[in-house]
Amino acid sequence: MPQGARKLMAGVVACSVLFVFAIAARAQVKPGDLITPKNAAKVKNLVSPGVYYMVQRGMWINVVPHRVIDWPPPFKDATEKYSSQVRLSADHRSLVGYVAGQPFPLLDQNDPNIATKVIWNNVFRPISTDDYDLRFYDCEYQYVNPGGSHRVINDIWVGHYAGYDEVGRTEVEPLPIDPDYKVTNRVWLFALYPVLAPEDSRGVGLIRFRYGDPKRGDDAWTWNPGVRRVRRLNEAILSSATGTQTFDPDHYSGFNPKVEFYNYRYLGEKDMLLCVHARYSPELTCAHDGGATVCPEDWEMRHVYIVEATPRRKLGKAGGALDSKSVVYIDSEVWFPPCVDGYDRSGKLWRANIYFLTYRDRPVPDARVAIYPFKREFVVGAARVDEQAGDSTMCYLPGQHTPERECWYINMGAVDKDFCTVRAMVAAAP
Repeated sequence: MPQGARKLMAGVVACSVLFVFAIAARAQVKPGDLITPKNAAKVKNLVSPGVYYMVQRGMWINVVPHRVIDWPPPFKDATEKYSSQVRLSADHRSLVGYVAGQPFPLLDQNDPNIATKVIWNNVFRPISTDDYDLRFYDCEYQYVNPGGSHRVINDIWVGHYAGYDEVGRTEVEPLPIDPDYKVTNRVWLFALYPVLAPEDSRGVGLIRFRYGDPKRGDDAWTWNPGVRRVRRLNEAILSSATGTQTFDPDHYSGFNPKVEFYNYRYLGEKDMLLCVHARYSPELTCAHDGGATVCPEDWEMRHVYIVEATPRRKLGKAGGALDSKSVVYIDSEVWFPPCVDGYDRSGKLWRANIYFLTYRDRPVPDARVAIYPFKREFVVGAARVDEQAGDSTMCYLPGQHTPERECWYINMGAVDKDFCTVRAMVAAAP
């Protein structure tokens, strides 16, 4: 048999084995099952390595039936109107012709650029397209403590986690692109301020801009009220956690570094357990892993695209990225990665990001203002676990102990460009 034919046959056999193995693994769980450390092996091949680490250490998973998730109608309309004109640039890294909606709704596994296209779909995703304001949420930093008590080392409260998109707008004027984009080349603006607790960080804030220029890194500034000084941040810091928490800005909302500063490899598609129809809001602190995550929560079988992202060492910010690679698990309907695993320079699993999402027409059942004419996804919890240090930052969205009950205001004109400025950040510091 010719060498090429042998390689093709080997590939077919390998794919067949993987397919049969996936079916066997999926058959091990069914709706109604409760997964705990005692039977964690049942889901080893149905969750990311980071999730499996936490299940072994106490995070319970309640398996529920799969339910379909639909896009907001304005996002769906924009995809139908504009996606046919979108393509990758000559170097296969940047977008050309993008206006709004999903850039690449039709994906082909044989496309050599499918990994990059999946990542761009993650960037311009239906979860929010115009603006968002997450008000008064809290995060708790603690050690992973299987079966042990919940001992909070640091309690973090934040006033606003907000953003304004200048490109890809679908619901709030100006549509579909803010005219400011032609002047500043800013794709989106981000603001996190003021930090309300702990006391030694009170008043701290962060502003970040992303640009359309594929070679220009993000601009970011922080405000330190203790010395009353605005500091411009080096891009490497955006992939680094600081202080007593494990989250870094590149993972505040899944996988969010600048697309062009990474190389991508397509690892395939798979049915996996993810949490996209969370039952609770606010979320319930997990009593079985020391409060490192939330549980028990509803998880279901979802179809996932898996992409490996590796920093391009010669380009700007990526030269300072701490992770040697990230494996990103992107839900094929939500287009948000509920799981992102980061690996250290020796290739060992390091930091797991687990996001708990829900699909409703309001972020909390008793909402009076943040009510939408259609269902949309909300992130109601986010855990960042350092598996080598054994600690975790668990963020509750909405917060469990904060005065703002509705928390998420998405595509409601709640913030504008002026909100995402250094001047506004400084003025808001208590």
